[in-house]
Amino acid sequence: MDIKALLLGIQDTEISINISGLSLNSNNLTEGDVFVALQGENSHGGDYSEQAIDKGCVVILSEGRDIECAVPCIRIDHLSLHVATLAQRFYQQAQLVKLIGVTGTNGKTSVSLFISQLLEALNVKTGVIGTLGISGSEEKNANTTPDTLTLYRTLERYYQEGVRVAVIEVSSHALIQKRVAGLAFEQAIFTNLTQDHLDYHKTMEGYRKAKGKLFSDENTQCVIVNRDDENHDYFLNIAPDKKQVSFSIDDFQYCNKNEQGFLCRLNQFIFELPLLGRFNISNALAALTSLRELGYSDDDIMPQLTRITAPLGRMQKITDHNIWIDYAHTPDALANAMSTLREHFPEFKLRVLFGCGGNRDTDKRAKMGKISSELADSVILTSDNPRNEDPQTIIDEIQSGLKEGFEADIILDRELAIQTAITTLNEDECLLIAGKGHETTQTIGTKILPFSDIEVAQNALV
Repeated sequence: MDIKALLLGIQDTEISINISGLSLNSNNLTEGDVFVALQGENSHGGDYSEQAIDKGCVVILSEGRDIECAVPCIRIDHLSLHVATLAQRFYQQAQLVKLIGVTGTNGKTSVSLFISQLLEALNVKTGVIGTLGISGSEEKNANTTPDTLTLYRTLERYYQEGVRVAVIEVSSHALIQKRVAGLAFEQAIFTNLTQDHLDYHKTMEGYRKAKGKLFSDENTQCVIVNRDDENHDYFLNIAPDKKQVSFSIDDFQYCNKNEQGFLCRLNQFIFELPLLGRFNISNALAALTSLRELGYSDDDIMPQLTRITAPLGRMQKITDHNIWIDYAHTPDALANAMSTLREHFPEFKLRVLFGCGGNRDTDKRAKMGKISSELADSVILTSDNPRNEDPQTIIDEIQSGLKEGFEADIILDRELAIQTAITTLNEDECLLIAGKGHETTQTIGTKILPFSDIEVAQNALV
């Protein structure tokens, strides 16, 4: 496409250059791309123009600022308002992919993966975009939901590769920042709403309203809501003109736990769900409901439901050991993970190791401390991603919530903490390592260092 055609009705230009793509990130540019340089909260994209040119950028669109550089620069006031339009014009095949959006505090990754696994088993090529990255790409996400141009570019590639359904984890930040602007979701799925991100949204009501944008959007066709969550009526009421469907754990006639997961009955089907935790029953039901709304029968879905597997770092068992890794980093998620082990392995004492992220919602720290001291027999407090906060200060705030008389062990070095927890674990104990799950880095100060709970735990067992 010529840059003139791309900017028609947005900005007149005499420049005529054939372009191959659009990017908001100078790191992700390829030869022939347009670099869209927006005004950010703390910097302007134009500050990275030289890097963009080195990557092969042929034109820069700059928001409200002229940039002197080696390629043509077109200044456009209020450029951020036109990003979705530019994406739709350039990535036209992206709009041919059927979209399922999943939002909620916890469960987004699991529900997305379960839907993908079920569809793939039914011979539907599916893409997943979310916390674990972009399927079919080595590209890492800086955020759960990538920026608008990355989304459209990915969906365009998906379509060209034969993908016809994409499942996108839609974060509250993404909805506020309009990263999914212009995308039409066939389904919007709500998992649950518990405390998180109050450093950004300030109040739970603000957080809920942010999530609600996905359901009230005029381009959303069907809303699927977890009616076990107390907020389910809110998400139905803001979407009165959409098709509305709900699911509940009560949909099962029975669901009995075992060490592998649950033995369940749904209508005439009796089957084993190979997932730990009642929250995963809800996640599986969300995926089941999604496929029903896509037109599949229970006869199609149920044989595949017995084969689904949890995502990396979600109640992930370290083989042959009573050690689990989980991404739980909110009060509700931590309580769910700990209760799961209590429920499935009642004969074991429970040890939990966790911390809280720096420069994030501080109110949840004491709450997570309280939960850990109420549900665990022993607790080790350590660093998570301290970022620019003092790790000891974070731990002090967690400790303030411990129940009276409960003493937690403190080991600031996360690697040493995991090693200690494992090497001192008794035969009658099981261990939950919570907070980072699948993550492969740890942010300390301004440094992003390689770190994997999974690898550290496995190495400690050698």
